[in-house]
Amino acid sequence: MERTLVLLKPDAVQRRLVGRIISRFEEKGLKIVALKMMRVPRELAERHYAEHREKPFFGELVSFITSAPIVAMVVEGPKAIETVRRMMGKTNPMEADPGTIRGDYGLSITMNLVHGSDSPQTAAREIPIFFAPEEILDYDIADREWLGG
Repeated sequence: MERTLVLLKPDAVQRRLVGRIISRFEEKGLKIVALKMMRVPRELAERHYAEHREKPFFGELVSFITSAPIVAMVVEGPKAIETVRRMMGKTNPMEADPGTIRGDYGLSITMNLVHGSDSPQTAAREIPIFFAPEEILDYDIADREWLGG
Protein backbone atom coordinates (compact mmCIF):
# COMPACT_ATOMS: atom_id res chain seq x y z
CA MET A 1 0.00 0.00 0.00
CA GLU A 2 1.41 3.39 -0.98
CA ARG A 3 1.25 6.58 1.08
CA THR A 4 1.50 10.20 -0.01
CA LEU A 5 1.45 13.60 1.63
CA VAL A 6 -1.42 15.91 0.67
CA LEU A 7 -1.55 19.53 1.75
CA LEU A 8 -4.68 21.64 1.41
CA LYS A 9 -3.07 25.04 1.05
CA PRO A 10 -4.20 28.34 2.61
CA ASP A 11 -6.50 29.16 -0.32
CA ALA A 12 -8.40 25.86 0.13
CA VAL A 13 -8.88 26.61 3.83
CA GLN A 14 -9.78 30.27 3.33
CA ARG A 15 -12.26 29.46 0.54
CA ARG A 16 -13.91 26.76 2.71
CA LEU A 17 -13.14 23.96 0.23
CA VAL A 18 -11.51 21.56 2.72
CA GLY A 19 -14.53 19.25 3.03
CA ARG A 20 -15.13 19.10 -0.71
CA ILE A 21 -11.51 18.27 -1.46
CA ILE A 22 -11.20 15.63 1.26
CA SER A 23 -14.47 14.08 0.07
CA ARG A 24 -13.01 13.60 -3.41
CA PHE A 25 -10.13 11.53 -2.03
CA GLU A 26 -12.42 9.47 0.19
CA GLU A 27 -14.97 8.91 -2.59
CA LYS A 28 -12.15 7.67 -4.82
CA GLY A 29 -11.44 4.99 -2.20
CA LEU A 30 -8.25 6.42 -0.74
CA LYS A 31 -7.79 6.09 3.02
CA ILE A 32 -6.80 9.04 5.20
CA VAL A 33 -4.33 7.74 7.78
CA ALA A 34 -3.26 11.11 9.24
CA LEU A 35 -4.95 14.52 9.28
CA LYS A 36 -4.38 17.87 10.98
CA MET A 37 -4.95 21.58 10.58
CA MET A 38 -1.92 23.71 11.31
CA ARG A 39 -0.02 26.90 10.66
CA VAL A 40 3.23 26.14 8.86
CA PRO A 41 6.24 27.79 10.52
CA ARG A 42 8.74 29.39 8.13
CA GLU A 43 11.47 26.84 8.96
CA LEU A 44 9.16 23.92 8.14
CA ALA A 45 8.02 25.60 4.89
CA GLU A 46 11.64 26.13 3.83
CA ARG A 47 12.42 22.48 4.56
CA HIS A 48 9.34 21.33 2.63
CA TYR A 49 10.24 23.46 -0.42
CA ALA A 50 14.03 22.90 -0.12
CA GLU A 51 14.31 21.58 -3.69
CA HIS A 52 13.12 24.98 -4.95
CA ARG A 53 15.47 27.08 -2.77
CA GLU A 54 17.49 28.45 -5.70
CA LYS A 55 14.47 29.16 -7.90
CA PRO A 56 13.05 32.67 -8.19
CA PHE A 57 9.62 31.65 -6.86
CA PHE A 58 10.94 30.05 -3.62
CA GLY A 59 10.12 33.08 -1.49
CA GLU A 60 6.61 33.29 -2.89
CA LEU A 61 5.98 29.58 -2.12
CA VAL A 62 7.17 29.99 1.46
CA SER A 63 5.21 33.21 2.00
CA PHE A 64 2.01 31.67 0.68
CA ILE A 65 2.14 28.38 2.62
CA THR A 66 2.84 30.29 5.86
CA SER A 67 0.16 32.95 5.28
CA ALA A 68 -2.80 31.08 6.82
CA PRO A 69 -3.67 27.60 8.16
CA ILE A 70 -3.36 24.51 6.01
CA VAL A 71 -4.71 20.98 6.33
CA ALA A 72 -2.05 18.29 6.10
CA MET A 73 -2.88 14.64 5.57
CA VAL A 74 -1.35 11.33 4.68
CA VAL A 75 -3.41 9.40 2.16
CA GLU A 76 -3.00 5.68 1.54
CA GLY A 77 -4.07 3.37 -1.24
CA PRO A 78 -2.93 1.41 -4.29
CA LYS A 79 -0.93 3.82 -6.47
CA ALA A 80 -1.90 6.64 -4.07
CA ILE A 81 0.75 9.04 -5.42
CA GLU A 82 -0.30 8.71 -9.05
CA THR A 83 -3.99 8.75 -8.13
CA VAL A 84 -3.71 11.91 -6.03
CA ARG A 85 -1.62 13.68 -8.68
CA ARG A 86 -4.20 12.89 -11.38
CA MET A 87 -7.03 14.05 -9.13
CA MET A 88 -5.23 17.33 -8.38
CA GLY A 89 -4.65 18.21 -12.04
CA LYS A 90 -1.85 20.23 -13.59
CA THR A 91 -0.01 22.70 -11.35
CA ASN A 92 -1.35 25.65 -13.33
CA PRO A 93 -5.13 25.61 -12.80
CA MET A 94 -5.64 27.34 -16.16
CA GLU A 95 -4.17 24.21 -17.80
CA ALA A 96 -5.81 21.67 -15.48
CA ASP A 97 -8.62 19.53 -16.85
CA PRO A 98 -12.18 20.08 -15.66
CA GLY A 99 -13.02 17.45 -13.08
CA THR A 100 -9.68 17.82 -11.32
CA ILE A 101 -9.40 19.75 -8.07
CA ARG A 102 -7.30 22.50 -9.63
CA GLY A 103 -9.34 22.52 -12.82
CA ASP A 104 -12.57 22.96 -10.88
CA TYR A 105 -11.44 25.31 -8.10
CA GLY A 106 -7.95 26.68 -8.84
CA LEU A 107 -7.31 30.35 -9.52
CA SER A 108 -3.57 30.78 -10.07
CA ILE A 109 -0.34 28.84 -10.25
CA THR A 110 0.55 29.95 -6.70
CA MET A 111 -2.94 29.62 -5.27
CA ASN A 112 -3.56 26.14 -6.65
CA LEU A 113 -5.23 24.65 -3.56
CA VAL A 114 -3.32 21.41 -3.06
CA HIS A 115 0.08 19.80 -2.90
CA GLY A 116 0.74 16.10 -3.37
CA SER A 117 4.05 14.26 -3.27
CA ASP A 118 5.28 13.52 -6.80
CA SER A 119 7.15 10.25 -6.16
CA PRO A 120 7.69 7.60 -3.48
CA GLN A 121 11.04 9.24 -2.62
CA THR A 122 9.40 12.65 -2.22
CA ALA A 123 6.61 11.18 -0.09
CA ALA A 124 9.21 9.48 2.14
CA ARG A 125 10.95 12.87 2.60
CA GLU A 126 7.81 15.00 3.01
CA ILE A 127 5.59 12.92 5.30
CA PRO A 128 8.00 13.11 8.29
CA ILE A 129 8.21 16.90 7.89
CA PHE A 130 4.52 17.16 8.79
CA PHE A 131 3.79 14.00 10.81
CA ALA A 132 5.50 12.02 13.56
CA PRO A 133 5.23 8.25 13.11
CA GLU A 134 2.70 7.95 15.97
CA GLU A 135 0.36 10.40 14.20
CA ILE A 136 -0.07 8.01 11.25
CA LEU A 137 -2.75 5.46 12.03
CA ASP A 138 -3.26 1.97 10.67
CA TYR A 139 -6.84 0.73 10.47
CA ASP A 140 -9.15 -1.29 8.24
CA ILE A 141 -11.91 0.19 6.11
CA ALA A 142 -15.13 -1.73 5.52
CA ASP A 143 -15.05 -1.52 1.72
CA ARG A 144 -11.40 -2.58 1.29
CA GLU A 145 -12.31 -5.67 -0.75
CA TRP A 146 -14.23 -3.63 -3.34
CA LEU A 147 -11.49 -1.03 -3.65
CA GLY A 148 -8.65 -3.44 -4.39
CA GLY A 149 -6.79 -2.85 -1.11
